[in-house]
Amino acid sequence: MTAETAREVDQALFAGGDAIKVEAQISITSGAVSGANHTPSAPGSPPNNDTGGLAGHIYNIHKGRFKVEVSSNAEYSAALEFGTSKVAARPFMAPAANAKRAEVEKLVNRAVKRGVRRAAQER
Repeated sequence: MTAETAREVDQALFAGGDAIKVEAQISITSGAVSGANHTPSAPGSPPNNDTGGLAGHIYNIHKGRFKVEVSSNAEYSAALEFGTSKVAARPFMAPAANAKRAEVEKLVNRAVKRGVRRAAQER
């Protein structure tokens, strides 16, 4: 794989990470009203936005060649995603990743195909 193709695949992965991040943020912010009239989401549904802290703390980070991490650093994000012994899970990251999986695959496949075409033309 050429350096140019590797760069394009990395960019495609990062763009895919951004798509997952936005999907997770939308799933949180499209819920019920925040603030004084906030109502918790139903178990199994993405958490409803209250203060904006959860949606605002979701990041897409390039972790090295072909590695992207989409995660939330809000201290309560794991408890919401996976649940606790007292609170049912309200997942938002896994559903976002599942919803965007095909889109990410298309982005990466396009980048690889461009690299293959370039390599074939150079021969």
